[in-house]
Amino acid sequence: MDVRLGARLAGLRAERGWSLGELAERSGVSRSTLSRAERAEISPTASVLNRLCAVYGRTMSQLLSEVEAEPAALLRAADQPVWEDRASGFVRRSVSPPHNGLRGELVEARLAAGADIAYDRPPVPGLEQHVWVLDGALAVTVGDIEHHVDTGDCLRLRVWGPTRFRCAGRHDVRYVLAVVRP
Repeated sequence: MDVRLGARLAGLRAERGWSLGELAERSGVSRSTLSRAERAEISPTASVLNRLCAVYGRTMSQLLSEVEAEPAALLRAADQPVWEDRASGFVRRSVSPPHNGLRGELVEARLAAGADIAYDRPPVPGLEQHVWVLDGALAVTVGDIEHHVDTGDCLRLRVWGPTRFRCAGRHDVRYVLAVVRP
């Protein structure tokens, strides 16, 4: 997966005719990190992927689906792509990978106890998200407002600026993220 992702990232940059330096300026990600990610020497973190998605105008699921085969109408649980950010303790399963003609997608996510991920901007401005906690407790900060979302609770938001997802309990939190592009 990292090799295919690295190749796709390099392809997106090449399609735009950008140097590593230009992409670094646009994304705020260092040239060395970009270079190592494109060569699959490292697996990019969720924050790095989010910054790149913002520059390329894609959601994370869209980008990850581009390195997978065209999704079928029925996607068996065993075939759902899983991506892991080991550094932050974030695991993401694309339950319904996006299709070019559709605006919505479902993602199952898990944050390890103590995990805390901050995104400086949404991958697509105005992105609508529904966060439904299946097990555990999650703190979601949107701008200056922190929402505590417990098991069974659902938070709906439209993302224009920074967000933060933090496991708010002593145990992992598992949640569904429904994403709808504007």
